[in-house]
Amino acid sequence: MKILVTGGCGYIGSVLTPMLLDRGHEVIAFDIMWFGDYLSEHKGLTVVEGDVRDADSIPMNGVEAIINLANVANDPCGDLSAKLVWETNALAGMKLAEKAVAYGVKQFLHASSGSVYGVKDEPKVTEDLSCVPISDYNKTKMVAERVYLSYADKMAVQILRPATVCGVSPRMRLDVAVNLLTMQALSKKKITVLGGDQTRPNIHMKDICRAFIHFLDNGDKFTGVYNAGFENISIMDIARMAAERAGAEIEIKPSNDPRSYRQCSDKLLATGFKPEFGVKDGIEDLAAAFESGALKDEDRWYNIRTMKALEITGK
Repeated sequence: MKILVTGGCGYIGSVLTPMLLDRGHEVIAFDIMWFGDYLSEHKGLTVVEGDVRDADSIPMNGVEAIINLANVANDPCGDLSAKLVWETNALAGMKLAEKAVAYGVKQFLHASSGSVYGVKDEPKVTEDLSCVPISDYNKTKMVAERVYLSYADKMAVQILRPATVCGVSPRMRLDVAVNLLTMQALSKKKITVLGGDQTRPNIHMKDICRAFIHFLDNGDKFTGVYNAGFENISIMDIARMAAERAGAEIEIKPSNDPRSYRQCSDKLLATGFKPEFGVKDGIEDLAAAFESGALKDEDRWYNIRTMKALEITGK
């Protein structure tokens, strides 16, 4: 199958793309390259540098499926420019979907976010609960979902709402909960926890990639919106796990981030998907990479620091 992966050189894309190639697929990795290209050369891989806001520049000939990972990720980056995050995460997605339909793409997979739910008190947050997004980033994710679902009569639309992803990638991110706390524990031997009572769902990098492949393998058998998070853990418990692995201490400070929710992924499990990895695996992956010297605490692994350094403000 010929697959277009937008954001193919990003945190998830840099792991998912090689997995797709290993399965014999032909892959076009389309990426703006703000954070570099860490993909290895492969006869089945074409890497294209471009901006998803320019739909005309996105190659679509012969593409059978699209996995849309391209976005301005997380709240701090979205706060740099409301214009940029809305254009990239929502408006560009509409243009991408329209072009996909025009070129006869059969399957459209999109990475949304579990953060679209906002703050929830329910013990199990399922896909039928209302979305009450807080930030521009969350809001653009919700709007994009509705845009893509409007094309469900023209192609198979499958939307995953991933929990916070953890684990190692060639294009690393250290600005997500498990990775951030683990790196603090490893490099500083001290973890700073803001609040700590907030509960967040998590998913291992390998499992979110496996989930996308699961839907690819099943074609149009399963469509719609699916949560993808299997461990609902408080920030404090994550910190304790990381501290135990690295022999670090924990310092608690107040937090102004109220987001707390528990994601229920029974709908995804009902399709036959089964997670194989967890938060402890993610912590161990980072520890192994750090201790081998392959991973260091560098600014390039933090999206907000990179975007500020590049003066990316959407102008």
